[in-house]
Amino acid sequence: MHKVVPSRGESKSLRITIGKVIIVLLHLVGLVGLSFPESRELFQFLTPVQLLTTLFLVLFYHRGWNDAFPIFAAAAFWIGFGAELIGIHTGYLFGDYVYGTVLGPKLWEVPIVIGVNWFILAYLTGSAFHRVPNDYYAAFLGASAMTALDYILEPVAISLEFWAWKWDQIPVGNYAAWFAVSFLIHFIWRKANFEKDNPIAVFLLITWIIFFALLNFTLGI
Repeated sequence: MHKVVPSRGESKSLRITIGKVIIVLLHLVGLVGLSFPESRELFQFLTPVQLLTTLFLVLFYHRGWNDAFPIFAAAAFWIGFGAELIGIHTGYLFGDYVYGTVLGPKLWEVPIVIGVNWFILAYLTGSAFHRVPNDYYAAFLGASAMTALDYILEPVAISLEFWAWKWDQIPVGNYAAWFAVSFLIHFIWRKANFEKDNPIAVFLLITWIIFFALLNFTLGI
């Protein structure tokens, strides 16, 4: 009998399918865990684990491993993290807010995973528009998508005690600053010379949108 060996294309397709299944299961479990009061506290503190697992999946399926990619990743991390530092310590950019303990270890009062979150968001939205030929237009679309996702995420983050706003009000300036910082990161993304077609990126972005939209509903926001 001849052993049937999967072709290279079939193996690649299988790996992508496995990644998408893991993404769905990861977020489905998180959605259920955060939706019920009995398990909510545990899953709140598992949020950094979920975020780091998502980071691993993004990097595992990333194709453009050259010198430009880690430079972009570091830039996205530190620009986002630096903007949060300014926001936390001065009240400028995003407004007056403080981080809770849910997101794990902090550096200068900002959770370290926040920098990871900025990188992932920029990566996913950048991948979604990577075929747009004009750099400025693509950066505009990517920054708009990030700002829209932040709009969906904010009520969930407040409800789950990721962070808290002064007077419990999200200032309009928060979204303007989000767009500006996001645009800068996206412009660097466009200029960085590495492969930007990640096979799970758009699927993961859509999953995040659905995940936070459903949490708005299940948490009664």
